[in-house]
Amino acid sequence: MSDIHEELGRAVLQSAEEMFRAQKRLADSAIRQITFEQMRIAPDAESNSVAVIMKHLSNAMRSRWTDFLTTDGEKPWRDRDEEFTDRYQSRVEVEHDWESGWDTLFASLAKLGPVDLTASVTIRDEPETVIGTIHRQLSHYGYHIGQIIILCRTLAGDNWSTLTVPRSKTK
Repeated sequence: MSDIHEELGRAVLQSAEEMFRAQKRLADSAIRQITFEQMRIAPDAESNSVAVIMKHLSNAMRSRWTDFLTTDGEKPWRDRDEEFTDRYQSRVEVEHDWESGWDTLFASLAKLGPVDLTASVTIRDEPETVIGTIHRQLSHYGYHIGQIIILCRTLAGDNWSTLTVPRSKTK
């Protein structure tokens, strides 16, 4: 691998990790603004609560990133239907699951090198490059983190502290 390809690969991996960490920071900042009871409120019968979305993301991360380069990203132990059932007894339990997913992701990312970016991995028996999978996961997690933020913003009401630049404060 040439020096420029090595440098580019390292930059891609560093950028991906920074983006995943930024997504997590936004979600964590939103989640801190609501109570455990609020985490469990779904807008309607066909929607998910913050806790359920956190559970889904955590399970997806553990499934995708466990033995990332060597096994299918859809693990046989994953029960997707169960992911959308809230059985949590405490905020600590939700947060433990959440952190477990992120820990799995970051540990797996840390093991990757530039040469791995073009390697093939499998998700649901479909081949994908590592770089394609990273982009796919960034998009998937960003979609759900956006849902988490909107739900938290709504649930926090007047107690909400903005996560970015407040309105009318850009100058």
